[in-house]
Amino acid sequence: MQSAPPKVSIITVCYNAERFIERTVLSVINQTYSNVEYIIIDGNSKDKTVELIKKYQSKVSRFTSEPDQGIYDAMNKGLRAATGDYVWFINAGDCIYNERTLENIMKQANNEDFIYGQAERVDENGNTRGWHKKTPSAEELSAKSFLNGMVICHQSMLVKRVIAPEFNTSWMIANDIDWAIRIMMRTKSRKYLDFFFCRFLDGGASADKRMKALKERFIISKKYFGLLPTLLAHVKIGVQALRRGSIS
Repeated sequence: MQSAPPKVSIITVCYNAERFIERTVLSVINQTYSNVEYIIIDGNSKDKTVELIKKYQSKVSRFTSEPDQGIYDAMNKGLRAATGDYVWFINAGDCIYNERTLENIMKQANNEDFIYGQAERVDENGNTRGWHKKTPSAEELSAKSFLNGMVICHQSMLVKRVIAPEFNTSWMIANDIDWAIRIMMRTKSRKYLDFFFCRFLDGGASADKRMKALKERFIISKKYFGLLPTLLAHVKIGVQALRRGSIS
């Protein structure tokens, strides 16, 4: 008897996202892959977000709307609710690249702990561009890859649920890189697929937020890798940021 394909828990967190939530939900529920658990965690939205989600509630495995302590608290709620073999975050405004994306991912994967690909950045006006970091190969990828910032967009990561830690909510901005490093330290097998997994909504960031992100990432990198490697990496990040006007 043929075993069922791996279950993928797709998690969307949202708050006051009426402009974007419907396209995100449609990108998930229209996937051709058969074994999907779809979890939506809303932070007690005050606009029409909940109304829009309820249009599709029959195709959503779990939906909650309640106050939370911010996006990473909501993402942790999603992780706790997930029962799939893999978890994949596609948050409000983000979209899975096309309806066959997940099917194509799972056809080419072989039960690896960590499966990743490319992300297309999309701004609120629909303008697109590729991810701003060079994606490491599966052979090159390690926890230390993240000394150079988010070399992989977390919306283009599928992670075995059993190795996916909760987000450290003590960080205000740099939770994604801390999460990615801890995943890499637990990962035994990796698969890189050279195609787009998602369209990631890039809302931009203020100069103040960019500086806070840099400070948090410095502390995180120092904790895991030591002072000197962190200093060298952040000099490089700083130069890159000055050239493009952002830090990520």
